[in-house]
Amino acid sequence: MTTPIADRIAGAPISWGVCEVPGWGYQLDADTVLSQMKEVGISATEYGPGGFLPDDPAAKADLLAGYGLRAVGQFVPVVLHDPDVDPMPTVEEAITGLLAAQASTVVIAASTGVDGYDSRPVLDDAQWDTLLANLDRITDAAAARGLTATVHPHVGTMIESGAEADRVLAGSRIKLCLDTGHLLIGGGDPASVVAAHPDRIGHMHLKDVRADLAAQVRSGELTYTDAVGQGMYVPLGAGDVDIAGIVGQLERNGYQGWYVMEQDSILTGSPEDTGADPRDDVLNSIAFVLEAGANA
Repeated sequence: MTTPIADRIAGAPISWGVCEVPGWGYQLDADTVLSQMKEVGISATEYGPGGFLPDDPAAKADLLAGYGLRAVGQFVPVVLHDPDVDPMPTVEEAITGLLAAQASTVVIAASTGVDGYDSRPVLDDAQWDTLLANLDRITDAAAARGLTATVHPHVGTMIESGAEADRVLAGSRIKLCLDTGHLLIGGGDPASVVAAHPDRIGHMHLKDVRADLAAQVRSGELTYTDAVGQGMYVPLGAGDVDIAGIVGQLERNGYQGWYVMEQDSILTGSPEDTGADPRDDVLNSIAFVLEAGANA
């Protein structure tokens, strides 16, 4: 039995400007964000940064349920490339919390070990071997407890570019959290990944981006944060990623996972003061995905 695409659309607090990066921008409170998610018709959400929701998993799930929302998964940045750092305690803690909240997916990011996403080191082959081995350890640990582990290629992490995503797909067993925006910014082709590796797509973060600003991030002309502040992320269908084609291909392939609406934004002040309402972009993106799914 297949689940309609309308029931597989989830939200993320970053679409409301809520982010773990220090100094990111004006931060809305959980009540505002969760109320607005429910208002726009979202049925589930990822957690957002630490401190946004209660730390206790049961309290987290209860809070979401009060807004008619389910827990989808958690973004977990961990250092994977350093043989002296064991990521498993952090990952196991996240898995325990996700199970308590009846969520399905742990989303791993290969952290550099420092805050922010504006710079990163280059790994040697030994560090890559460590990273890939840790991804398989995480895959097995999650599967043993009934969860799906995915890895998220993300600007400013150790897995950023299309080539790095390919190295992960070739060298590990973990499924991919395909973030259409981050992969394009990193020089990858998300549509090609979907076509070539349909069985490795475990979770979707849907973003659309302006290719001109993405190119400036790749060249170093702009930092990632500055590009976000200048509007690099746009509502689905308004940018340069083939979102309709990607959603259509996934649906034809039988994908039954979540589509997380995740348009990274930086708020310069409260919506009341600025007149910029995050709900507008989210509503436009949801409508676009529903149409793409209907046309698949």
